[in-house]
Amino acid sequence: TALVAMHCGVAPSAELPANEYPTAARADYVFGCMQVNGQTRDALERCSCSIDVIASLLPYEQYEEAETVMRVRQRGGKNASMFLTMPMLRATVDELKRAQIEAELRCF
Repeated sequence: TALVAMHCGVAPSAELPANEYPTAARADYVFGCMQVNGQTRDALERCSCSIDVIASLLPYEQYEEAETVMRVRQRGGKNASMFLTMPMLRATVDELKRAQIEAELRCF
């Protein structure tokens, strides 16, 4: 599969840099962004720009962790309160929020 990937111009996944986000993660972000910003070509381009900026600022593992924390917080309940009080998790979410603000400034 590495030979096929190299032939298609895609690096094997084991050699991807830390900020290389999986296509599905990028698509999920763009779909969610477009729900908020409109289902237009302009929104598609701006939302794609936004996830590219975030990916340039935040390694995927950190992005994934922050997204998970934010989803749990939105659900509420006992588990959410744990995620609200842990300083390390709060810092991870804060880094994502900073990256999102930078993306907003650059793309919108």
